Amino acid sequence: MKLSAELSVYPLREDFKSAVLGFIDELLRGNDVVAVTNSMSTQISGEDEAVFSAIQAALRASYERFGRQVLVAKFIPEHFADIGPEG
Repeated sequence: MKLSAELSVYPLREDFKSAVLGFIDELLRGNDVVAVTNSMSTQISGEDEAVFSAIQAALRASYERFGRQVLVAKFIPEHFADIGPEG
């Protein structure tokens, strides 16, 4: 099933910018998802297993590198956002 998610990560540290960018970089490593970022959130779309896998890997890597953080996520099942380079 196609799935879109909107994610906002809130690192519990003073140097939050590097932690947010690190989370986004890790999230974008997956080739099976498409994503777009803005100043408030990151939207990611793809097959549900790929989306959940990308989120899990990014959160795990970010936690190991930057410590505690809060992740707020909204999911839209059966939805694929046309957010590629031309979208």
